[in-house]
Amino acid sequence: MALAPTRQPYRFTVEEYLAFERTADERHEYLDGLIYAMAGESPNHGRICTNLGGLLYAQLRGTPCEAFSKDTKVRCGPYRAHTRAGLYAYPDLVIVCGAMQFHDQVQDVVLNPTVILEVLSPSTAAFDRGEKFHLYRAWLPTLTDYVLVAQDRPEIEHYHRGDDALWTLRTLAGLEARLHLEQIGCTIPLADVYERLVFPAPEADAP
Repeated sequence: MALAPTRQPYRFTVEEYLAFERTADERHEYLDGLIYAMAGESPNHGRICTNLGGLLYAQLRGTPCEAFSKDTKVRCGPYRAHTRAGLYAYPDLVIVCGAMQFHDQVQDVVLNPTVILEVLSPSTAAFDRGEKFHLYRAWLPTLTDYVLVAQDRPEIEHYHRGDDALWTLRTLAGLEARLHLEQIGCTIPLADVYERLVFPAPEADAP
């Protein structure tokens, strides 16, 4: 007896996604033809994003680099007419140095980020560290720094692309640590990133 074929989800082209997204009330990301609604953020997620944005804005004033909020889309992947491949994502913070390059004349999809910062959530952490970072490495030649910020503890993972095109990871832990982003001339104390956050006290060891 033949098995009934499994119905596959409809795969949108990039043009269909952008037409939908530009009229939608909520944000959606796109990956290889599938559209994903973005979940709401926790209070701590919002606090960290606000703290980072304020710190970066103050240090980037008067420089060729500019920080953009989580409403800025980044294209990552090949583009051809009617393609269903690639990633269109909304990073929590994007920094662009020099003239911005855009996907089309609407100018709402950036092609040349220098730094991307993501605040990790339980539902997205594996994707942010895995497939998303793989696509960023492969398709964003201007990207020099990728920063992942934990919510539940004072910890930051800083990936940096060196002059040899190899990526290195430095993990910063504790409120005394400082994140250095030499490419854009910024230094960010973790104590300021996590201002107003209260972390649970560590459990005491059993006797």
